[in-house]
Amino acid sequence: MSQMKTVRTAELIGAALDWAVASAEGVGVFPSASREGFVTCWMVDKPRQQYSPSTRWRQCGQLIQSHGGRIGMELRIAENSASFQQSGIRVGYTANNVLIAACRAIVAANLGDEVQIPAELLP
Repeated sequence: MSQMKTVRTAELIGAALDWAVASAEGVGVFPSASREGFVTCWMVDKPRQQYSPSTRWRQCGQLIQSHGGRIGMELRIAENSASFQQSGIRVGYTANNVLIAACRAIVAANLGDEVQIPAELLP
């Protein structure tokens, strides 16, 4: 693993966002580059299964269901936004799609506004 870089949660995308979600969830993942140069995260305990809640409804939906009530998550699909309650204040995230917004909200609720990401996962 290369050096770690600090990134604002609101700016996370792709494999970096998936890594941050895995960190927030305690899911073991490792990055791997494809022939095309794209880096993706793979699950440690299921090495043939890609971990990508930012693009897979099945994975993100489970996270929303398990954490939505605990953090007070509110999704607005038409607006591609997700927010959560923190100390009585609603904190919101918008993105190109609701999955990315939801993942950012989950990361922020569990890890904060900035996170440490392996440099090779950053675009």
